[in-house]
Amino acid sequence: MLKKALITGLLVGMSSVAMAGPWTVKAGVSLLNPTQETKLNAATVVKADDEVNFTPSVEYSFANSPFSVELLLAAPFKQDVKINGANAVELKHLPPTLTAKYNFQNSSRFTPYIGVGATAFIPWDVKGVQDVKEDFGFAGQIGFNFQPADAKNWGVFVDVRYADLNPEVKVDSTTKFNLDIDPVVYTLGYSYNF
Repeated sequence: MLKKALITGLLVGMSSVAMAGPWTVKAGVSLLNPTQETKLNAATVVKADDEVNFTPSVEYSFANSPFSVELLLAAPFKQDVKINGANAVELKHLPPTLTAKYNFQNSSRFTPYIGVGATAFIPWDVKGVQDVKEDFGFAGQIGFNFQPADAKNWGVFVDVRYADLNPEVKVDSTTKFNLDIDPVVYTLGYSYNF
């Protein structure tokens, strides 16, 4: 009985929070650009490739405040990793990222924002090495939303994110290293508020 009451109370509380403020759904296209490379020795350099992908997100804005939270999702990224410029590893991964944002509200149609939060690297379908581990790190975000004069609920946005990601790569039972990716993610997209 107590368990049922707690679950009911939790669901009612969640629904009241969801109705308390505006939601924004975003659909964007992102370029994931790794900024680091890993030197295994003087003659061996490992670097992840650039990748372009569809990246939707959902944002919740707290009523009467400049604060919001955003969850970045994505279609699976297919990433190639090169050793000395030649393709050596293929994998798919998801980069869910949650950021707390401050929106600089003003009288113009541009709303700049900054955010900080956490991100994850969830790999699967790894080819070329024995394993690539999950990784977690911090994330930073800067961008702006633009709402045209005739738009009631929609807008366009430009976004730049940084993620601190260094997953462990296991080549075989005795060889492993951390792959320094630390990507910058550039996004252009469409937003709809409801």
